[in-house]
Amino acid sequence: MELFDVYPLYDITPVKGEGCYVFDQAGKKYLDLYGGHAVISVGHSHPEYVKSIQDQVSKLAFYSNSIKNPLQQVLADKLEKVSGVKDYSLFLCSSGAEANENALKVASFETGKERVIYFENAFHGRTSGVVSITDNENIKAPFNLNHNVKKLAFNDAESLKSEIEKGDVAAVIFEVIQGVGGLDEADSEFYKKAADLCQKNQVMLIADEVQSGYGRTGDFFAFQKHGIRPDIISMAKGMGNGFPIGGILIDNKIQAKYGMLGTTFGGNHLACAAGISVLDIITKENLMQNASEVSEFVKAEAAKIPQIKKIKGRGLMIGLEFDFEIAALRKELLFEHQIFTGASSNKKLLRILPPLNIRTEHFEVFFDSLKSVL
Repeated sequence: MELFDVYPLYDITPVKGEGCYVFDQAGKKYLDLYGGHAVISVGHSHPEYVKSIQDQVSKLAFYSNSIKNPLQQVLADKLEKVSGVKDYSLFLCSSGAEANENALKVASFETGKERVIYFENAFHGRTSGVVSITDNENIKAPFNLNHNVKKLAFNDAESLKSEIEKGDVAAVIFEVIQGVGGLDEADSEFYKKAADLCQKNQVMLIADEVQSGYGRTGDFFAFQKHGIRPDIISMAKGMGNGFPIGGILIDNKIQAKYGMLGTTFGGNHLACAAGISVLDIITKENLMQNASEVSEFVKAEAAKIPQIKKIKGRGLMIGLEFDFEIAALRKELLFEHQIFTGASSNKKLLRILPPLNIRTEHFEVFFDSLKSVL
C-alpha cells in the first residue's frame, strides 16, 4: 500500500533525538532550530520526560473519558500554577486543530451565534471549521466553504468594531503572534480594543496559543504581554513535547454541560503523563527565562547581518526577514550545514522555533553557518 502523497519531503530520515539535535540513519547530526513546527519544547528525548512516559505506559496507557482519570486534574492544577492564569477550566483533546474547533463550538454554544471573525495570514488548522478561518484558499475544499466567517486586516480595530457591532458575531479568534503567517504581532492597543469590544457585545475572544504558548515567547502565553483576558485559550504544540495533546482553557463564567464537548483520545493517561512532565521541566529548568535570554542574543547577532532586514517575534518564536526569498538558503543550511529551520507564507522569512532549552552556543553555530551561506 502506498502512502497518500500530500507532503513534500526532504530526503532525511531522523531516527534519534537528543536535546537540540536529531540524528539520521547514517548517524549524521542535525541542529534542530525548528522543533518539528514548535512542538519540541523541552528537548528531544529529555530523560525525565522519557521516564514519565515509560512509567505510565507500564501501568495504563489509555482508557476512555467515561472513567475518572486523576492525572487530568494534576495536569490542570500544574498548568494553572505554571502559567499564572486563574479561573479557567481545562478541556483536553489531541491537537491544535481540535482545540480550535472546540473553542469555536464553545463560543457558539455560549453566544447562540455562529459568525466568526479571523484575520489575514491566520492559520488555525486544517479541519473543517478551522480551515475556513485559515487564510489559505488552496487548502479549502468546497465542503469547507460554507461556514459563516469574515476575514479582516490584522491590527485594524475600526474594521473589527464595525463587524462586531452588527450583532451576529460569536467569536473573534487570533494568533497573538502569527506562526505560518509570518510572525506578525498586532499592537497592544488592538488586542485591548478587541477584548473590550467582545466584552461589550457578548462575543467570545479566543486566543490561539497553539504555537506561541507554553513558554515559547518568554511568557507562558503570548497574550499575557498585552494585559488582556481571553474567554478561551487554545494550546497544543509544545504541550506534550511530541506526544499528541491539545486543550482549551475556558473562562469559568462559561458553564459546562454533559455532551457539550467530547473526545476519545483527549486527556488519556499517556498524554497527561507527557503534559505533566513538560510543565515540570519548564519550571525546574527555568525555560521561559532561558527563552527570553537566548532571544536577546539571537536578536543582537541577527542585527549584525546586513541581509537581515527585519527581526520578528518574541522569545524563541523568531522570524528573520531577508531581502530575498529564503528557500535556497534553507536547503543549504540543511544539507550543507545540517541545520533545520522553518519557512512561512512570507517567502523571505526564515522561521526559528527551537527547543526551549537551547543555548547561545547552539546559535553561534547557526550564525557562523548562516554567514558562510550568505
